[in-house]
This record gives sequence, structure tokens and C-alpha cells, in this order.
Amino acid sequence: MAWNYDKLSWSEVRDLFRTWREDSERKSKDVVDLWEAVLMDKVDHLGNEKYLILEQVCVAALDCYRLSLAEYCIKILMREFPGSLRVHKYHAMHLEALEMYDEALEVLDSIIKRDETNAAPRKRRVAILKAKGRITEAIKELAEYLKKFMSDQEAWHELCDLYLQEQEYSKAAFCMEELILHNPHSHLIYQRYAEIKYSQGGYENMEIAKVYFAQAVKLNPNNIRALYGLLLVTNNIALSAKCPTAKKKEAVKLSSWVANQIEKQYSAKASHDDVRGVEGLLGQLQLDA
Repeated sequence: MAWNYDKLSWSEVRDLFRTWREDSERKSKDVVDLWEAVLMDKVDHLGNEKYLILEQVCVAALDCYRLSLAEYCIKILMREFPGSLRVHKYHAMHLEALEMYDEALEVLDSIIKRDETNAAPRKRRVAILKAKGRITEAIKELAEYLKKFMSDQEAWHELCDLYLQEQEYSKAAFCMEELILHNPHSHLIYQRYAEIKYSQGGYENMEIAKVYFAQAVKLNPNNIRALYGLLLVTNNIALSAKCPTAKKKEAVKLSSWVANQIEKQYSAKASHDDVRGVEGLLGQLQLDA
């Protein structure tokens, strides 16, 4: 968003920064621009909030690759809070941005040694290993992290992504099973688990994928990706030599229903020509009964 800097007072910018912090909004470019244009020269007017704003600006500067600005903020924070683990974490992030990975890992290790319950530096270690292309080590590190912080859903998602990079589909599926336990009403988690089982292949996995695609559609009938997944998986089941005749008829019937639902979705949102195009594609995908 473009701001009219001339019309904003330093107190208005301070209040804006406070609102973004409370709402957990990064707004990195806006933070950097408003800091340099308005707030930097008024830093002594900020009172104790000055250090919260410096943290906010530091993170924004790292997001925007304004490394000199990030270093400026870190130096002030280190001078004021020399033993702060939070400030040391920002220092490690700055080193990481400079691609000084070994030095960043040393700082992170020192933080973990002082506070083993601190989750942030452990996650930063995983990010560094991933940036260096050491995926196997990143997986091992993240698996160890999840033994201590089992309820971290973002970490389970990340571990799933790393396993998928290594084509470890069964382990990626396990990660999604954990996420289903944490969040049993998320249609996106059911959809992704179904996609992983579909990618594994085989009749048994296709049956599992069908169940979870169907659950995703049940939770959110507008999930077009889950509908397409259900269409593909029912077609695969019907074509499988292992599929009994009764289940084959059921799969064909479900495939027809799903195709109809997809057409309805496009009819509600797309032009007439688009709908005709989709109908043609669906006709190619559908099986003859």
C-alpha cells in the first residue's frame, strides 16, 4: 500500500506499527518505508515502545533484504539487552541473510544451550539446513524438534514438505495423519492427505484417497481441487483389476456425481464457453458405465 508520508505524524505511524504488531501483520515494505520517512528521526520520542518498534523494523528489514538497516536495529538492541536470547536470534537471522550459515548455526546452538525449551532457534536451524540443501539433516533436525514440540502444526506441515521432496510418501502421509488429529475439521488437510495417498498409487491407497477426498468435499463442497481429486481417484479405482464389480459400479456412479458437481461449480462462476470447455474435459475423464 502506498502511504502519503507527508500527511502522517510520527505518533500516527507509531500507532499504526502498534496495530500491525497486535494483529500479527508483517507489512514489511510499509514498515521499512514509514520508519525511514517518518519514525527514524523521532526514535527518542517513542519511550519504552522504541525497542518493540526496533524489533519490528529489524524483521521487516530482513524480509526486504535491507541488511544494513537490520544491522543498525540489532546493534541498538544488543547494546540495550546484551544477554537477550531474542536479540541473539535476530543476530543469527542477520547472519543467515548474509549466507554466513556456519556462524548463524553457532549462535543458534548457543541459544539452545542456554534455553532448551526455546523453539524458535531450533526452527531456524532447520531453515538453514534447508537453505544449504541438506534436506536429510533438516528432516532429522525437525523430527527431533517434533519430539519435544509435538503440537506445532506448522512444523508437521514443513516435515511433510521435506519428506515429499525426498519422495518419502508414507512418512509424509504420517505427518498429515498427525495434523488430522490436531485439526479434524480442516478440509485442506484431508485433501492433502488424499493427494499423498493418490501419489503412492496402488488399489488400497486409492481407496484411502477416495475416502479422504470425499471427506474434504463434505467439509467444503466448494473445494474444486478435492472434487477433481475425487474424480480422478474414482476413475482409477474403476479401472483397477483388483476392484470388485460392485465397487466398480459404485466408483462409476460416484465419478458421474462428482463430474456433475464440478460442472455446477463452473456454471456458477464461469462464462458459457468456459463451461462447454470443462464439460468436454470431464467427458474425456469420465468412464463409460
